[in-house]
Amino acid sequence: MAWAVVTGAGSGLGAAVARHAAEAGDRGGGWGLDGAAAAARASGGGAGAAAPQVDVTSGESLDAAFAALPEAPSLLVNNAGIVRFGPLLELPEADWRSVVDVNLTGTFLTSRVAAALMIAAGGGVIVNISSVNGISAAPNAGAYTSTKGAINTLTEQMALEWGPRGVRVNAVAPGLIDAGMSEAIYADPQVRELRRSRVPLGTLGSAEDVTGAVLFLASEAARYINGQVLVVDGGLTKSAMLGLARPQSVDSVGPDGNS
Repeated sequence: MAWAVVTGAGSGLGAAVARHAAEAGDRGGGWGLDGAAAAARASGGGAGAAAPQVDVTSGESLDAAFAALPEAPSLLVNNAGIVRFGPLLELPEADWRSVVDVNLTGTFLTSRVAAALMIAAGGGVIVNISSVNGISAAPNAGAYTSTKGAINTLTEQMALEWGPRGVRVNAVAPGLIDAGMSEAIYADPQVRELRRSRVPLGTLGSAEDVTGAVLFLASEAARYINGQVLVVDGGLTKSAMLGLARPQSVDSVGPDGNS
């Protein structure tokens, strides 16, 4: 039975990914700063899930957590992340550094330990959780957009360096997902409706939508996919021109309006 590690599994997307990985037959479960919460949410309170309290910004904490596994993980999902929103001109240095430490440095440190174990064991898969904010910046997002953009590039670098050694690395970039850190945003009905209306598919995404993409990239069906960022956003990042006004006269081809 394969072992999987999901960071930031105490709630939201991480909990959903860890739970579905366990249902698919993987052992290992979720890690988080609150180990008990990660264990309960990832495994439904059942036995068999290793869920220590892990700080992804600490190499010592990560070394101890991976050493506690009975074997190298076959899958790592880097989901741990935080946000500290605010305009850049007013953003405290401490907020900037904390987001970079967890989101970017945490992804690097966790992946490095896992990759070494995977390479020694013959291979594995790493999936980094990015965001559409790593593709298109958002105002007042602090360091969040910068870290997610960096994760996309880090994913490519990991894939180039570790792919030849048997470790595939990809990322999933969720869009407007009604789960996890976004729950507070969608608690406002007006904001919820406005955001939903901007998605070409006409609906907000769910934790299961993201989980499905993660498990696909982790599966044999994706064995030839490496160094990619899979955007799960209902078409949001492709909708810049959606709804823009233009003369009806140009909505045809040819001098007589016929194509």
